[in-house]
Amino acid sequence: MGEVNAEQGQQGSRGKDDLIPNVKHVIAISSGKGGVGKSTVAVNLAVALSLAGAKVGLMDADIYGPNIPMMMGVPKPPQQEDGKIKPAEGHGVKVISMGYFVPEETAVVWRGPMVHTAIQQFFRDVIWGELDYLLVDLPPGTGDAQLTISQLVPLCGAVTVTTPQEVALHDVRKGVMMFQKVNVPLLGIIENMSYFVCGHCGERTEIFSHGGGERAAAKLGIPFLGRIPIDPAIRAGGDTGMPIVVVNPASPQAVAFRDIAAKLADGIRGMNAGAGGQPQASIDSLLKKIKRPLGT
Repeated sequence: MGEVNAEQGQQGSRGKDDLIPNVKHVIAISSGKGGVGKSTVAVNLAVALSLAGAKVGLMDADIYGPNIPMMMGVPKPPQQEDGKIKPAEGHGVKVISMGYFVPEETAVVWRGPMVHTAIQQFFRDVIWGELDYLLVDLPPGTGDAQLTISQLVPLCGAVTVTTPQEVALHDVRKGVMMFQKVNVPLLGIIENMSYFVCGHCGERTEIFSHGGGERAAAKLGIPFLGRIPIDPAIRAGGDTGMPIVVVNPASPQAVAFRDIAAKLADGIRGMNAGAGGQPQASIDSLLKKIKRPLGT
């Protein structure tokens, strides 16, 4: 199956010019299992990159559980323009999601071909325009959506989100193997819900153990991008459509997201240079903006 998938992915990559000709980098945000905060990470990384000056899009490819419209604070359905879909926009990020096309109380019960068609339309029929980054929030696991993305467009790479405990890390390894089989580079691992700091006494508690993400990255030979703590403000931001990087950009949580965004952009720049491309001055400028406090 791995050889077939890899071949299909290569065939699909030749269609990029027909689907998203003006998108420079497509990044998959993945997780081996649900409940690790993958969408929260995708939202805050997208907004952090946008606030730093990049042109960013966010595709919610979690067809069965689309939460991005609420988390981005853009519940209003997108508009049509010349027979295509004009994406919604929140916090400077262009957004598309199945959540705009299916009533909130309706379950999406689709087989693989229907998922494939929906994701293909998100690439082909949405007016993305010029983007530096298109982040794709994948459903958890290794299924139809992951394979479809690798078939349709050449992914710049994939980022895997995990929590520190061993049961989550076990699923991370499966996801990494899946991306390797379809020839998608692994850009890094993010350890979410890494620890909790009490707001009253300041004591740090490692609720789900500690360091598992970094150990997994070292074992798998993948960059470790950083740790995100558990914090009520991050959860509240997702519920209200105001990501923590917007609400409190000076907070340690927002700083952690910006640091990870900087590492991600830096890693992509290194890949481009390693492939024979010239590092772009615009990327250098973006990195400087991400690494310093916003508004300075």
